[in-house]
Amino acid sequence: MSASTTATARHDAADRTAFPPIARILSAPRDRPFVVAQLGQSLDGRIAIESGESRWINAQSALTHVHRVRAAVDAVVVGVGTVAADDPMLNGRHVPGRNPAPVVIDPNGRLPKAARCLLGEDGCRRVIVRASDGPLPKGVEELRIESNAGRLCPNAIVEGLFRLGLRSMLIEGGAHTVSAFLAAGALDRLHVLVAPVILGSGKPGLLLPPIARLADALRPPADVHVLDDGDVLFDCDLRS
Repeated sequence: MSASTTATARHDAADRTAFPPIARILSAPRDRPFVVAQLGQSLDGRIAIESGESRWINAQSALTHVHRVRAAVDAVVVGVGTVAADDPMLNGRHVPGRNPAPVVIDPNGRLPKAARCLLGEDGCRRVIVRASDGPLPKGVEELRIESNAGRLCPNAIVEGLFRLGLRSMLIEGGAHTVSAFLAAGALDRLHVLVAPVILGSGKPGLLLPPIARLADALRPPADVHVLDDGDVLFDCDLRS
């Protein structure tokens, strides 16, 4: 790495740690879990069009932000549906810093054996969260959680990962997984990245149980940050 590249990396790291949404993660107490979730969506709350295509609703600055969050947490958590559909790597390759431990929630053993997030030589821990026995890929750990009608309790997952030493975690996808953690009260922060685009139809970002009155709606305090290329980040506080 050249001197100029090193200086750029240090500058980026300083910017990352000074940015309030990232600084909150890095300064979170270490004696309890700290959980942040993120969604990238359109102005009308869609994360994909009807076909499932979602690249790229958000711009480059939003992608960079997600990678900065990954580099700030101990683990990045996704549902098995996201792995089957997108085969993400779940690392922080777009920014300087460490990679988080990939964690896949797989209640019924659907995880593809060749999933990229379970491969690699980066030294990261890799964890599968599941309810029943089954073969484990080489080098992958298991977190066993009791199933309730085929679903795994988000709070039990958080506590289990914390016991494994993964204290801070990003719930990254998909929409059903993020919605389940939000509905269960398992989140400290929610990052919603809104792109200035209107899709008009498609898949919604959040699906929560219906409320009887508008007064029952969640209205978390939020810090708002306009990113360089026009996307807007809402950093919502779910613990205040």
